[in-house]
Amino acid sequence: MRKLILAVGGTVALATPLANADVLGVGANVSYWDSDLSGDVVNKGSAVDIENDLSLDSDSNANFTAYFEHPVPVLPNVRVNYTTISQTGSGRIGLEEFDGILPGASVDSELDLDQLDATFYYEVLDNWVNLDLGLTARKLDGELIVRDTTGTGRVSETTIDGVIPMGYAAARFDLPLTGVSVGGEGNLISFDGDSLHDFNVYGQYELSLLQLRAGYRQMSIDYEDDDDKMDVELSGPFASVGLTF
Repeated sequence: MRKLILAVGGTVALATPLANADVLGVGANVSYWDSDLSGDVVNKGSAVDIENDLSLDSDSNANFTAYFEHPVPVLPNVRVNYTTISQTGSGRIGLEEFDGILPGASVDSELDLDQLDATFYYEVLDNWVNLDLGLTARKLDGELIVRDTTGTGRVSETTIDGVIPMGYAAARFDLPLTGVSVGGEGNLISFDGDSLHDFNVYGQYELSLLQLRAGYRQMSIDYEDDDDKMDVELSGPFASVGLTF
């Protein structure tokens, strides 16, 4: 498996944070993401279009986030995020074979993507304008299973896995005295032909400890693991509910 190495080299100055939380802060939220999927998967040199050939549809895209903020200088805040994506479909292989499955064969397919993020960040601004900068270590696991249903019984498995460092940034703008805010956050890396990005923008309403959020999320994965490669994009609206303390 190829390894990604991210050289930060001063593009994000994390050593000396400009602002810290005044008190301890803890929060968590869960969200549902209604995403559309497109792209290609390559297995040992043969490719398949996961939208047009496999007709994958979203079954469940769930996301869980928790964070811990503190007033201790130098030490970063911590954010953990887990995203699980499951898509299934029935389709037909195109004009070229895919991993031993013949052209025109009917297939059933399953795509599973799991992402576990550990993000270490600093609050650069902490008032009505909030800005966080940091680094994310993402554990990425992806698997595509394609089953030939025409009688040959051929089963193709394509897998990718890796721990990937990414730059992290989040900004939020609070509207005074309303509990309403707008913002966005994202993770990004591009290195040696591989690239990943994961962005979202949202509107948020807070009432006491309750936090309601709705927005749009886009995630792109272009990652090669030995002879297997996934070049896919997911995008669509999401809604979440959370608690902050």
